[in-house]
Amino acid sequence: MTSINVAIIGAGVVGKAFVNQIASIKSKITFNVIHLATSKKALVSQDYKPLDLSSGWESNLAAATQTPFSLEQLLEYLKKSPEPVILVDNTSNETIAKFYPQFVANGICIATPNKKAFSSDLNLWNNIFNDKIGAGLVYHEATVGAGLPIISTLHDLINTGDKVELIEGILSGSLSFILNTFSTVNPNNTKFSEIVSKAKTLGYLEPDPRDDLNGMDFARKVTILARIAGFKVESPSAFPITSLIPKPLESVPTGEEFMSKLPDYDSSFEQLKKEAADEGKVLRYVGKVDFPNKSVTVGFQKYDASHPFASLQGSDNVLAIKTERYQNPLIVQGAGAGAEVTAAGVLADVIKIAERL
Repeated sequence: MTSINVAIIGAGVVGKAFVNQIASIKSKITFNVIHLATSKKALVSQDYKPLDLSSGWESNLAAATQTPFSLEQLLEYLKKSPEPVILVDNTSNETIAKFYPQFVANGICIATPNKKAFSSDLNLWNNIFNDKIGAGLVYHEATVGAGLPIISTLHDLINTGDKVELIEGILSGSLSFILNTFSTVNPNNTKFSEIVSKAKTLGYLEPDPRDDLNGMDFARKVTILARIAGFKVESPSAFPITSLIPKPLESVPTGEEFMSKLPDYDSSFEQLKKEAADEGKVLRYVGKVDFPNKSVTVGFQKYDASHPFASLQGSDNVLAIKTERYQNPLIVQGAGAGAEVTAAGVLADVIKIAERL
């Protein structure tokens, strides 16, 4: 039976779900978790034997006295592993992301939902995917669409010789919910600010909603898809992004003040919705990678009621890929956010890597 050692960084919402999933998985491959760390504490198997991930692992981690390794120390520890090793980074930490090339160059494989590694400077992307002999494998399905098979589907199309013409998608659960509720086939009178407030109550938004409404996290996902498809995007700020934050509210000190003042701008959002409704369309917040026109954009688009994007429900994500083979676009749709589905996407990557080792 194949045995793989697994080192995990991050035990937050997604990290916790991942640990519980990998501890209970039934597989032909044995996954031995030898390292589990947060930013403050760590459980480390000095003899590379599996850690105890029974029901008490959270209290064991909380009671741990060992401080986390530096990234350099972690690399040295993983290099000495007697079994092939996969590093699972369940954080959104940019410092860790920038260290990926050192892990990969030393044969350490990586599975991660950390978008920073794949959507920041293009040089970092190139250094991670350098195709050197002996380099570690890197899988990052959960960076776009959580557990949805978006990246793997795109890779399959490209690897089989298809040519991507257009990628178009709604890739934010929070913004999907807001626009799906705000602009509907049967027009409603719900105010934009009320829907944002509801999204915040439901936990769809960051503590400061502007971190979602500025479109930058969405743009990171579009950057990743564009790069996979061969569009050399330098960074998420290298193309137009329409922010949903009214200009005067960009600089208010707190998220609470932003929420209190957002109703003052409901009329401008209402006008956008009305313009779409007058054309018999709905308004959606969409990322596009358009190869014929050599453009990448993130912002508002209008769609007829018959379009798949118009009937999207709740916080679902959806991606349409038009290629030479799929002139009628291939659609991937489903839950694109949530700890359990995100963790499942990371775990699926771990299994795929293990099967290749």
